[in-house]
Amino acid sequence: MTPPAPAAPHRSAGLLQPVLAGVLAAIVGYASSFTLLLAAFTRAGASPLEAGAALTVTTAAVGLLNIVGGWRTRLPVSFAWSTPGAAFLATLAPPAGGLPELAGALLLAGLLVALAGVWRPFARAIESIPTAIASAMLAGILLTLCLAPVKAVAELPLLTIPTIAAWALGVRYARRYAVPLAVAAMAATLAISTHLDPARFGAALALPLPMLPIVTFDAAIRIALPLFIITMASQNLPGIAVMQANGYALRPATAFLASGLASAAIAPFAGLTVNLAAITAAICAGPEAHPDPARRWVAVVAAGCTYLMLAILAGTAAAFVSMAPPLLIQAVAGLALFTSLASALAVALSDDSRRIAAVVTFATAASGVTVMGIGAAFWALIAGLLMLLATRK
Repeated sequence: MTPPAPAAPHRSAGLLQPVLAGVLAAIVGYASSFTLLLAAFTRAGASPLEAGAALTVTTAAVGLLNIVGGWRTRLPVSFAWSTPGAAFLATLAPPAGGLPELAGALLLAGLLVALAGVWRPFARAIESIPTAIASAMLAGILLTLCLAPVKAVAELPLLTIPTIAAWALGVRYARRYAVPLAVAAMAATLAISTHLDPARFGAALALPLPMLPIVTFDAAIRIALPLFIITMASQNLPGIAVMQANGYALRPATAFLASGLASAAIAPFAGLTVNLAAITAAICAGPEAHPDPARRWVAVVAAGCTYLMLAILAGTAAAFVSMAPPLLIQAVAGLALFTSLASALAVALSDDSRRIAAVVTFATAASGVTVMGIGAAFWALIAGLLMLLATRK
């Protein structure tokens, strides 16, 4: 990993600027998608305590990766959990083996990411998947959750409309805070309209809960493989692009190996796959973190410390979310994914020569069909690649 060329001489901005940037990146990253992670764990059959424990482990792993990565490399290389991966899990039918089978799929996905770091031909094969097809598959997966706000307005208007209004105002005046504002509005609305049991919050210490992962062929094909492709295409590769755009020469193999092994290590606790950050990476690696590129790594370490503190709150967050109507939680998760859906669709449809193949991929992924026990995400990838071959001139 090579740092960028030294910046032009300037007055030192001190440590406060990168520290504040790192804290902001962690809070925005956590608040904008923790409800999505809890929804994914609950979908797999986790209890509120189990979901909170999984969120605790995942958040702590992200924090440690950021601290170690930033400190060792002196680069603002940021890590996060796979938000698109969580969206994918939240739309799946629950695995027959429950949370242990999901843990087995997460273990396989982590090992595949690590393999991409040590076996270059494997990484090249993943990188060769056309961006339009990968983006269309992701868009089809995200569509289901992005429809949740519309459904929630019809079924829970009094709870949903204030949440959407707060999100819309955030998009208009403070885009980075749009989803945290929606979460705050949801919390306030629930506090006013719902009886919250304080005892449930007091007992919400979510310690890690180890389990024996169950590895099955069904979970490998239906969950692990699509999750791996989504993580690589929608998180790791854009994360590398963010670093390069800010002048940092990042060695992808090292980042893949580190995040893959970390994902495999937390899989027995049902921890979600972790990977290179993309959106929050722009906060830590950009000029707003520090005018001197050589000092921006401090922002990543600060973000890691903030994630470790947020890990303590995971149990309370899970207890609160468990008291909210599931559709409302899905609606907030859908609001958090609107930007991702828009970006995925824009990339998928940008190339006219691949547009039909991308639409086929999108429609297949959005259908949610299961054929021979294999989910729609895998078939979307196959259908898109076949259509691409059929329409190639």
